[in-house]
Amino acid sequence: MSVLLLQLAGPLQAWGSAARFARRTTENAPTKSGVLGLLAAAQGRERTSDLSDLAALRFGVRLDQPGTRVRDYQTARHLDTGAAMPVSERFYLADAVFVAAVKGEDALIGELHRAVRAPEFLPYLGRRSCPPARPIDIGVRTRMGLEEALAVEEWRASAWYQRSRARQATVTLTTLIDAAPGATGADSLRDLPLSFNPLHRRYALRGLRTDTVEVANPRARRPAVPAHDPTSLLGGD
Repeated sequence: MSVLLLQLAGPLQAWGSAARFARRTTENAPTKSGVLGLLAAAQGRERTSDLSDLAALRFGVRLDQPGTRVRDYQTARHLDTGAAMPVSERFYLADAVFVAAVKGEDALIGELHRAVRAPEFLPYLGRRSCPPARPIDIGVRTRMGLEEALAVEEWRASAWYQRSRARQATVTLTTLIDAAPGATGADSLRDLPLSFNPLHRRYALRGLRTDTVEVANPRARRPAVPAHDPTSLLGGD
């Protein structure tokens, strides 16, 4: 079993799990359906393709830089009649950075890694209007579990964000990781993709557990060294 790590950073991201009609919301972190959609697109899969192998992957995400929730709205007119369409609200996460991880059989993870490095369709962060600002590929980790891979990966927040916490040698980051349905302390989200067919998208519930990890801050300030007086121990009469 191997773990593929992905860096999800961009000016805007949008990871909806319950977006309906004219109100398009976003979760606080990348969803499993959104990340698996990114991987399927990288492989060049059609929207009607079978997703069972991807849905079986174990998924987790670490919130390296939570970002800021922002709201936008869009107006449009009907192409044929020119009638005004309802105003559409769109929510995004601005200046966010996440590390996502999927764990599965070595062969499938290897295929996904090659696809991410040379995607058939350009990746985007939840919506087509949200391109990535950094390379998505971080690499494949072997001989370690998904939790360990997220715990030992370096902090991927922006330099300015790391400097804003320069007084902290380590920072506490939230992780959201797949959990067995009904597991103690686990939440549920309708976020497991069964089909991306635009005529009939289908999603099932999945369990997820919230935890935290400690990672080093590479831009932490070093403690000041006290001035040394070589004569301080010499007594005087």
